[in-house]
Amino acid sequence: MNTDIVELRQFYHTRLGLLAEQSVSMALSSIWASLPGERLMGLGYAAPYLDRFRADAERTFAFMPAGQGAVNWPAGGPSATALIFDEELPLPDASLDRVLMVHSLEFAENPRETLKELWRVLAPGGRLVIVAPNRRGVWARFEHTPFGAGRPYSRGQLVRILRESNFAPGAFAEALFFPPSERRLVMRMRSVFERLGRRMWPVFSGVIVVEAQKRLYQGLPVAQRASRRVFVPVLAPQTSRATPRQADQTG
Repeated sequence: MNTDIVELRQFYHTRLGLLAEQSVSMALSSIWASLPGERLMGLGYAAPYLDRFRADAERTFAFMPAGQGAVNWPAGGPSATALIFDEELPLPDASLDRVLMVHSLEFAENPRETLKELWRVLAPGGRLVIVAPNRRGVWARFEHTPFGAGRPYSRGQLVRILRESNFAPGAFAEALFFPPSERRLVMRMRSVFERLGRRMWPVFSGVIVVEAQKRLYQGLPVAQRASRRVFVPVLAPQTSRATPRQADQTG
């Protein structure tokens, strides 16, 4: 079950959320410095992390799952977001260079189907970065942040599911070594926790950041879907159609 978009947005407007964003962004920058002239999609709730790449990329947009909800992004400009099903992306084959998944894989109804769909829309040699809660970390054990919801992963589990989906795992990074506490002392020592954690106990990070590249030398079986899901607007009036027999009786 996805975390609601309102909860996600509210978290990133708190002091704890801003510090978490800084820590994850630092880990991301060690893998992706800049993306000049490339097409980047954020999947899940990647909006807080997309701004650092938007200036250099050819185009940047955010896809947000239907179960989560969507908000306008970027702020103060034309919206570059869309509400989607992560197993059926409205994109042609090989149309993206990079994909950034944040608050996405841990909530996916079928993670392998989602990754196979990302494989389809990525160009040859395209790269995917996943930010996922670490099942060994402290953040996955507390539910007052979005990193404590959904299905956490170990490094081995991420490697396995990526290989099964025809991706080659590459660089890893870790973030969120400070406790998910709003106490001023903990927040003040955040940089100390992050520095020591990366050196001394990287296996206990709050999140794991992994980059993977699309592999081309192995085909993926394509199974035709029995049905396709469609959006039903929540506020649309729902009317019932009377059968011909019912109409005769009431007429």
